[in-house]
Order: sequence, then C-alpha cells, then structure tokens
Amino acid sequence: MAEPSQVALVKLLVAALYVDPEKLGQAAEILEEKFGSIDYKSESYPFHAADYYEPEMGAPIKRILFSFVNHVDAANLAEIKLITNSIENTMAISGKRTVNLDSGYLDFDKLVLASMKKDGQKIYIGKGVWADMNLMYAKGQFTPFEWTFPDFAQGIYDKPLLRIREIYKAQLRESRSRHA
Repeated sequence: MAEPSQVALVKLLVAALYVDPEKLGQAAEILEEKFGSIDYKSESYPFHAADYYEPEMGAPIKRILFSFVNHVDAANLAEIKLITNSIENTMAISGKRTVNLDSGYLDFDKLVLASMKKDGQKIYIGKGVWADMNLMYAKGQFTPFEWTFPDFAQGIYDKPLLRIREIYKAQLRESRSRHA
C-alpha cells in the first residue's frame, strides 16, 4: 500500500486585471497584508482576451502577475480564493469591481488557478471553489490546454511565469539548505 508523501508548498500567484493603477496599488497592499511580501511583479500587459469585464471595470484593461515570498499549501487554495474575492468586493465601487484577482499557484509542473465557476475539467476543492489547471510545464516551457484562458494560452505570460518558477526553485533550494 502506498503511503502519503510529503508535498512541497507551492508558489502563490495572483493574476490581476485592472484599469486604474491606483486601485491596483491599493489591492497589492491588501494582498501583502493577507499573504506577505510580493517577490515578483510582472510588467502590465494589455488584456484583449475578452470584453466580458469592460462593462464592469471600464477600459483599457491590463493584466499583471504577482507572486509572494511566502509559499502556501495547495490544499488552502479555496480559502485563498475567498480572500481574494473579499478584496475585490472591498474595493468595488457601487457594486462594480475595480480589480479582478485570479488567485492560484505555480509549482514545478503546472499553473493552477482558482475559480468560482464549475466546468468539466475543474476539480471541486470545497467552499464553492474549483481548481483549474491552466498550464502544464515540461521541457522548459508552458503548454496550454483547450480550456486554458485565451491570454494564458497565447503565451503572453510565459516569460514572467518562467521567472516566477525560477524564484520558487531558488527559494526551495535555500530552504532545504537551511534545514539540512
């Protein structure tokens, strides 16, 4: 019989959509209060994958990626999603979001984003939240699936995701050497 194995903590990631840089800055401050220091912030990329958010958020919408120094247990993804949703609600004006915070994690093999929406490929993880594997990592690159969000599938964020993965690897190496 197989025994449970110890699982490494994962790299917390938030992919934020925003229009107003000031609101993004406020959201980033709250994210740091909740999850610890941001250790990587990508450049901002124009978001053209869908116009779904424009009636609520305005235009032009941009996306930015954040990762955090503190690693998390992947089993806590549902709770993390509820926290990021709460931040969105706190920052909303007249019921309209000023930021959209897609929380998830990166490990050595994949990018997983949390979702409040059920779909065939998503795995229910509790509290009304599903885990949605969006990218697989192998042989030095990320590969999308047929369900991957269009902007992630286009490879727009591959460079920052690779950088976040390198930071994660270095942090795990450093942690192992300290505990050896």
